[in-house]
Amino acid sequence: MIVVTGAAGFIGSVLAVRLLEADYRQLVLVDDFRVEAKRPNHQHLPVTARVDRADFPAWLRENEGQVQFMFHLGARTDTTEMDQDLLNELNLEYSKEVWNLCVEFGLPLIYASSAATYGDGTLGYLDSHEVVNRLQPLNPYGRSKNDFDAWALAQDRKPYFWAGFKFFNVYGPNEFHKGRMASVVLHTFRQVQATGGMKLFRSHRPDFADGHQTRDFVHVEDVCSVLLHFMHHRIPAHSGLYNLGSGKGRTFVDLATATFQAMGKDPNISFVDTPEDIRETYQYFTEADLTKLRANGYDHAFRSLEEGIDDYVKNHLINSKPRAPRAASA
Repeated sequence: MIVVTGAAGFIGSVLAVRLLEADYRQLVLVDDFRVEAKRPNHQHLPVTARVDRADFPAWLRENEGQVQFMFHLGARTDTTEMDQDLLNELNLEYSKEVWNLCVEFGLPLIYASSAATYGDGTLGYLDSHEVVNRLQPLNPYGRSKNDFDAWALAQDRKPYFWAGFKFFNVYGPNEFHKGRMASVVLHTFRQVQATGGMKLFRSHRPDFADGHQTRDFVHVEDVCSVLLHFMHHRIPAHSGLYNLGSGKGRTFVDLATATFQAMGKDPNISFVDTPEDIRETYQYFTEADLTKLRANGYDHAFRSLEEGIDDYVKNHLINSKPRAPRAASA
């Protein structure tokens, strides 16, 4: 069996679909399945079991002999969350428990870190282990992710293979439930449908033009391709932290323009002030350095922002369709 935590959420549910398409039929999904908004992400999936996240440690102790691999993608992912106790519980302490269970039962582990660990980018975006303890994330969410990365690196006992992936700005199907935390692609699509235009955040720094704040946007299918590659090539010497982005920063104007084009509309972009509650912690530039990822065997190309948005809009947003397993070709 393969376990995916956070499996009712965005990346976890798409990963579950990809595993099913690859004919891994013994899947165990772990999450808080009481959240109705997430139900379309997973209710259609033919899996072995759905386990509540609170019950999972006990479930694993009873079933560890049947488990072959662990994807730990579950987390509190709201970057505006200020409840440090909640973040410590879900992003730090729960992850420690998963890690220790993988050590105890000899299970390989892939877990979700975040590019939010890099803070304002002063120290760059290099996934070096040496820099982890010097990073200064800009919000409690980023700190909780970096705290776990630092804890994992400090452990004497580690899973025989482990990898923590620093996800950059992921977009794509199955993020309908995410509200404010959904990608700007989804927000653009909805705003354009409702008003005919898109309002982007104005720049509050003189070195960035309005809308030219830059992010490394990466399609969820590319993210899952990387995760599956490392599941298949679980080389102990390749254990460690990895950046997972496209490797190319693009502006929000680029993103909005591509979304308009995928919708068959002329761009209509205006600007509003960045909300006060996130203005001081707002990142103006991110771009994943993929040197380590490439050096350790992942050589597939990432789709361009335009390609990814075109697919997302035409195959999922226009019809409000979640990612479902595709039928095997004859």
